[in-house]
This record gives sequence, C-alpha cells and structure tokens, in this order.
Amino acid sequence: KNYPDLASAIEDMTKYANDIENAVSVGLGAGDPNQSEMVSQISKVIQPQHVNQVFTGAPVSRALLGQNETVVNALVSPTGKVGWVKISTGPLSSTFPEAIVPVETAIAMLKDMGASSIKFFNMRGLTYKDEFAYVAKACAENHFYLEPTGGIDLENFEEIMRIALDAGVEKI
Repeated sequence: KNYPDLASAIEDMTKYANDIENAVSVGLGAGDPNQSEMVSQISKVIQPQHVNQVFTGAPVSRALLGQNETVVNALVSPTGKVGWVKISTGPLSSTFPEAIVPVETAIAMLKDMGASSIKFFNMRGLTYKDEFAYVAKACAENHFYLEPTGGIDLENFEEIMRIALDAGVEKI
C-alpha cells in the first residue's frame, strides 16, 4: 500500500528478506481488499514465510507461491452472531451483500483453497469475545491456525491469547 508500483515493492521487500532470513510477512495494509492481487504477485517472487490475504485471495496466493510451507491466512470478519463469519472480504465481494457462513464451513473452504489460518479481523479488542472464542474452538477442532487481529493492546492481549490457548489452537 505504501509503494507506487509492484516492482518497487518487490525490490524493497527482497532487500528486507535478505537481511532478516526471509522472516517476511506480506500484508494487505489495514485489511484493504484492493491490495489482494499485489500481495499475491509480491508473494510469488519473495516466497515469504507469511502472507495476509482476503478470503477470496488465499487460493491465488497459494497457487502463485507453488509450495505449502508459507503460512497463508484468509481474512474473515465477525458478524455479531456466534458461530458465523463474514467471508465476503475480497475486492469485489466486499462491495456486495454480506456472505455469512458457519465458521466450520469457512474453515473447510479455506482448507480446500490451501489457506493455513483464519485472520479474524476486526476484533476491536474484546468486542467480539464470544465469537472469537467460538472461532478458536472451531480452529482447534479442525487443526487450523488462528490469527486474531484488530484492537489488540497490552490491556487485552493476555485474555485474547488465553482464549485461543484454552481452546487448543495449535498456532496463534
């Protein structure tokens, strides 16, 4: 998001990757779905350890990576209803009526698409605590990683981690 074009982003990230043993995470920039294609193109070249994607972008990134070692997450959002998540987080789908599905269905779809984890965004701290606890339980039961994001600070970090750990999530 902070680069004028794809080439300059790849050039800069290649330098970082070389300096930090490729401990790179390619991100959307505040969950911006319009960055999805650029994230995939950068990831194809950089081969980072971690890729942040929208729900519909995860399979594109996985295919362009050409390997299964990189952790690829997919952004899903809280809905206000425990057990359900919004998956219409892509550049086009986010402009249409919301697609809301059971958490377990979202996880199965993400596994079908080659994703490694759910990025639960925007949590707004503990605003969606019950939803987050359900997502954590579903991730644990389905051997899927979980990345809680949005509004996490020193005041709520421990409780958020405790919820995920108590649920049995393998990687957070």
